[in-house]
Amino acid sequence: MEKSDLSSRRMKIKYKEKFEKLYEEAPLECDRVPIKDTYTEVYMIKGCTGGVNTKHEVRQVEDFYPKTEETPITLSDLFKVQSTEKKQGTKVLTLGIAGVGKTVSVHKFILDWAEEKCNQDIDFIMYLPFRELNLIKDEMYSLSELLLYFHKELCSGEEKEILNEKHRLLFILDGLDESRILLDLHQKKVSNVNEKTTLDKLITNLINGELLPSALLWITSRPAAVSKINDQYFNPVTEIRGFNDPQKEEYFRKRIRDEDQASRIISHIKTARSLHILCHIPVVCRISATVFQKMLKDGTDMKNAPSTLTEMYLHFLLFFTDQKTKKYNTKQTFLQLQKGQLLFYEKDLEECGIDVCEASVYSGICTQIFKQEGKIYSFVHLSFQEFLAAVFVFLTFRDEGNPLLKTPLEKIKWMIKHRLCDLLKTAVGKAMRSENGHLDLFLRFLFGLSLESNQKLLKSLHPELDIKEESLEETVNYIKKTIKRTKSFEKTFNLFHCLSELKDISLISEIQTFLNSGDLSTQTLSSAQCSALVFVLLMSEEIQEKFELKKFRPSDKGLRELLPVLKNTRQALLSGCNLTEGSCKSLTTVLQTENTLSELEMNNNDLQNSGVEQLCAGLKSSHCKLEILRLSGCGLTEESCKSLTSVLQTENSLRELEMNNNDLQNSGVEQLCAGLKSSHCKLEILRLSGCGLNEESCKSLTSALKTENSLRELEMNNNDLQNSGVEQLCAGLKSSHCKLEILREDTNESLSTCTGVFITMLLQLGALAFCPQAAFLVT
Repeated sequence: MEKSDLSSRRMKIKYKEKFEKLYEEAPLECDRVPIKDTYTEVYMIKGCTGGVNTKHEVRQVEDFYPKTEETPITLSDLFKVQSTEKKQGTKVLTLGIAGVGKTVSVHKFILDWAEEKCNQDIDFIMYLPFRELNLIKDEMYSLSELLLYFHKELCSGEEKEILNEKHRLLFILDGLDESRILLDLHQKKVSNVNEKTTLDKLITNLINGELLPSALLWITSRPAAVSKINDQYFNPVTEIRGFNDPQKEEYFRKRIRDEDQASRIISHIKTARSLHILCHIPVVCRISATVFQKMLKDGTDMKNAPSTLTEMYLHFLLFFTDQKTKKYNTKQTFLQLQKGQLLFYEKDLEECGIDVCEASVYSGICTQIFKQEGKIYSFVHLSFQEFLAAVFVFLTFRDEGNPLLKTPLEKIKWMIKHRLCDLLKTAVGKAMRSENGHLDLFLRFLFGLSLESNQKLLKSLHPELDIKEESLEETVNYIKKTIKRTKSFEKTFNLFHCLSELKDISLISEIQTFLNSGDLSTQTLSSAQCSALVFVLLMSEEIQEKFELKKFRPSDKGLRELLPVLKNTRQALLSGCNLTEGSCKSLTTVLQTENTLSELEMNNNDLQNSGVEQLCAGLKSSHCKLEILRLSGCGLTEESCKSLTSVLQTENSLRELEMNNNDLQNSGVEQLCAGLKSSHCKLEILRLSGCGLNEESCKSLTSALKTENSLRELEMNNNDLQNSGVEQLCAGLKSSHCKLEILREDTNESLSTCTGVFITMLLQLGALAFCPQAAFLVT
């Protein structure tokens, strides 16, 4: 066995020891659980939402529709495609919000390699997390020395053999957003693996290919941190979206082995819609599983289980906090939130009044809410920082030193009166002025803590708390007024979540009454009303039977604003709504994600062939359940038929296709017939009235009817088929493969002998209906 093989084996053994178990906040189990027991693959796509996203990360989760067409990719296939340049190794950039599963995915990738399950064409993997690189950021290293620093299992001298160009190497730099190393891609070039230099130079030269140009590179990061590097060096760029709906269920069933418990928890989360949405983030699933499993163990009825985020986080805190945590000062948590501080070193914790030595041994807040990596601490998820910030503001809101009060005027007003209602109004104002929404979730938590039931939970953690029994009616009315005058869709949506945290449904009831009042097409819906509609329908567990755009905002813009509604709708009626190709692109994103849409009617819109091409990308998705597609009068030609044929020739759910009054011509029908012959085609109804067809189309259709097909109804009114065309169809109807039951056709000629024979034959074949001249009916 070669020396490099021995090095690889020792490295794999070390990785297996390190990554075969995950740390989890699990009170019912040991701290580390086998990754195989709970790991659920996250949904990852090629491409990303585009550019640096400055939105709050929870807002990104709730922002339903992506900006680009989605192409799923599996973890094991990340490095299957080599770089187009022979001497340049593939460089992958993977983006994802906090807690969405980037680091766990990296660990699983490495573990699978170490266990020799996949990617065995990679000889060595060097795992260099930025958290650990931060600890030595001011020191000088060569790449070979850095390799030995992170891999103590290697013997001196082996690193030079490993870094040889003949080996296929993968460097993984995990957590760019956590880096405290300033990166400048215009740094001095370093190409020698033995040259000692600063870490920023080593990393930038790995990225730009000066150092080990043939090596593979994988960097993970939160979207907002991508500006630290130049993403032009990376191909592909991928994005981890977290769990889709089936993956959420899969995780809970893996995490909670008791099938009955898992089913009860999944059922409860589905009814608590705001929790269900945020369970796209794996760490939220983990927290929810911990809380609910503990409650079931204690015999708590699930009817009393948390249904809002605030309740969930309070219960989580209760389970992992003892009285020793009273000494921990949460003021700095709020101040760090305002500064955008995400990582905490020992000195940061000391500023917060936390004794690091005690924090590492107490079974309280730090060992559970903070993840300890060497000497660096961070919250399991940014939302915990926001939750604790809300707790601090709520506990100290009567103080002059309340951090929400900045200006002298605010402090003077506070001295005159400082009711709970005034605190909440002040917080709403500050959150509404925030451009990137970094106080949105903080605001939700603050409102949730205002509920008397949640104050009682908080009092068990902070006995000195005086329960504030103020009526929240004034606050609710203030939110309603703010919603009505707000133009921002996202901010309005967040205010609805605030009402949800207060468990107030009065405004939602008003909106439902408004929506059920009849035809709303004569009214112009504001952005607030659109967000209200979306909120009401998304927060409802019930699937909507029908959504008719004409009643609301019949336009491309209106559809984009109301698009999330379609995810939870069976029938989307979008006919005559001035839609264009842009709407097709938006609808494609619905079809490519988990949805309930089975019927899509888009008649009499200017979609053009390019729009239908966009739709077809969605129709091919494994998530698409669409059975009925109506595209009459949409300015289509044979090009659209070509796109639709590609759908019929792949796995799909289409049962009915309506293409009336489009200029398809015979060539278009010939394309469709190629799809009808496919074994994947399940089409039962095809409508082609007024499509400029003649006997040539009948010839194509006859060919399709003579092969295995599922067609039961064919409509061809207002086409110039002639008797010769009908005669062609007769040949197809005689075939043993033909299942046609209804044929609609109104030939422009008077009935000839041939057509009479045709009618007789239909009677003999048991056809259900035939309509020559749109007046003659045979049953």
